[in-house]
Amino acid sequence: EVQLVESGGGLVQPGGSLRLSCAASGFTFSNSYMTWVRQAPGKGLEWVSNIVGSNTYYVDSVKGRFTISRDNAKNTLFLQMNSLKSEDTAVYYCARGAGPYDYWGQGTQVTVSS
Repeated sequence: EVQLVESGGGLVQPGGSLRLSCAASGFTFSNSYMTWVRQAPGKGLEWVSNIVGSNTYYVDSVKGRFTISRDNAKNTLFLQMNSLKSEDTAVYYCARGAGPYDYWGQGTQVTVSS
């Protein structure tokens, strides 16, 4: 059974940092294209970043602030988020694939507020 479980969300002040994790199981993680997607309150899904092998890609709004990475030995995907802004407030999901995504996690809430 494929499972993706996110963690690491929370409340942070503008300019702060958070590190999201996504623990994967039930498939060959090291070979998989992995993605972070977010959904802000009242808005649709927005692709944030993905990684395949050592190649990484980001939406323009997070470039230079967010870093996607993976630990294949631990089957875990990460999203390091620095210099957070209020507009980064959203539920963050990890997903398998490059779109369409065949498996999703349950999401983790990130709230950026003073």
